[in-house]
Amino acid sequence: MIERNEYLDVLKRFKDKDLIKVITGIKWCGKSTLFEIYKEYLLENGVDNSQIISINLEDLKYSFIENYMDLYNYINDNLKSDKKNYLFIDEVQIIKYFEKAVDSIYLNKNVDIYITGSNANLLSSELATLLSGRYIEVKMLPLSFKEYKSATNIEDSEELYKKYISFGSFPYILNFDNEDDASLYISNLYNDLIIKDIMTRKGISDEAMLKSVATFALDNISNLVSSNNIANTMTSNGRPINVKTVEKYLEAFTEAFLLYKASRYDIKGKQYLKTIDKYYVSDLGLRYFILGRKIGDRGYILENVIYLELKRRGYDVYVGKMDDLEVDFVAIKDTGKIYVQVCETLKDNTNNTLQRELNSLRKINDNYEKIILTLDKMPTSNEEGIIVKNTLDWLLDK
Repeated sequence: MIERNEYLDVLKRFKDKDLIKVITGIKWCGKSTLFEIYKEYLLENGVDNSQIISINLEDLKYSFIENYMDLYNYINDNLKSDKKNYLFIDEVQIIKYFEKAVDSIYLNKNVDIYITGSNANLLSSELATLLSGRYIEVKMLPLSFKEYKSATNIEDSEELYKKYISFGSFPYILNFDNEDDASLYISNLYNDLIIKDIMTRKGISDEAMLKSVATFALDNISNLVSSNNIANTMTSNGRPINVKTVEKYLEAFTEAFLLYKASRYDIKGKQYLKTIDKYYVSDLGLRYFILGRKIGDRGYILENVIYLELKRRGYDVYVGKMDDLEVDFVAIKDTGKIYVQVCETLKDNTNNTLQRELNSLRKINDNYEKIILTLDKMPTSNEEGIIVKNTLDWLLDK
């Protein structure tokens, strides 16, 4: 098992704290495995197996749990009154009104609660209100490039990057050495996500149209799009669809963590813009399975990789607008901001590529970090206070 130390360390730090630990993220990104690793840690540090209650609501073993009262009663019946209890519930969103059971169990001060969910609405307004101030959310993603490299024997970072963006970064994908087997695995994941997690949960009946919108979105990662634009393009291509249906489908994709939405941010006006957005896919293996590798999309893929890494590092990520220029990413968190330009190569001297990328950042009149990331093999340099760095070195924290 790959030890996801970034996430594992959070659980260790919050062990026995009077807070519910909520781990969210796309299915198969490693949430259940994280629980298994953490439970091993507990057992190695004085916790007895009888103190651990584990429930995976996708397992038929727990099919008798049909509602939140069944969930509450099962947990309550298995609590040890004279010891600390460690409760793990996988895919908790399967049970309607699960938050009522969780909130009631939380009242027992001898229970440390950990739950996972594969839906962004897990922390909906109702749950957030009910558990206000009583939970932390750990947002989990598939493997980072650094984690991916630590789990392979491939030393050449460029060779590994090609595999990373083709096979994808779901942890189990590391068990496959050839592309055909990896594609078969990814196809099953994709169909399960579309049919079981999205169609069933959202009450969508038109599988073909849903997949058409997914394909359009995956084909346009890193491009500014709107629901209106998608509807018009698909309709003109012989797949008539209305804007409200597109909006519903895009919402379903983001709720299931298939896609992430990056809204635009006006850097000078310091305000969020509500028109067109960009979308990024949570795992590039899913995109490769649907679209294959296309000539000319390496820059878009690189942008997707960097977006996800910024999310892993705890940033809220926006697409920047500076007058009439675009800054690929404005990444914001409590400790500050970072401005990022992404460029596959800076070696195209005929188009003054480096100067073009620098110009957007030069216009920003503050002292936050500004960086240009490229796939060019080059030492890190400093251009008038703007860092220029190889992306793979940045991903590996070099």
